[in-house]
Amino acid sequence: MFCQECGKRPATLHFTKIVNGDKTEVHICESCAREKSEGIPGTPNSFSIHNLLSGLLDFNTLPGSALSNSNASQSIRCENCGLTYTQFSKIGRFGCSSCYTTFADRLDPLLKRVHSSTVHSGKIPKRSGGQIKCKREIEQLRRDLQTYIEQEEFESAAELRDRIRELERQIADM
Repeated sequence: MFCQECGKRPATLHFTKIVNGDKTEVHICESCAREKSEGIPGTPNSFSIHNLLSGLLDFNTLPGSALSNSNASQSIRCENCGLTYTQFSKIGRFGCSSCYTTFADRLDPLLKRVHSSTVHSGKIPKRSGGQIKCKREIEQLRRDLQTYIEQEEFESAAELRDRIRELERQIADM
């Protein structure tokens, strides 16, 4: 598909806009997007996918965050590299590994909003995944076991305890 603006280059950006039930699709190349950037939310001077996404996700005003005003965002600064949260929201990258700790209270709500979780669970390799799957199942069973114990459902807890022991034996045999 070619760019709807210039008709010369392949369209690499595809926008769908729905207003009052009317759907409009725009397919443009990156060059035309730079020229037309004033029409794309969050891109005042030049086109940037990060600016577009940060505008949609609204990095600077996360609901429920105690630090949602701009003064607080500017005062939070990484002690290691000096990056502020405002700079991070514009750049979209951290300056160092310490930034994760410094901005942790702002990242958890953001990650939950984007990924609906703050824990990465990734794929498990088929060849060596058996042991990993067993360990994850044991972790879940232990959480369930604790719940049963708190609710004083000891028969169910005993069944889970036995299942955990069985899985632990399987891991030992692998």
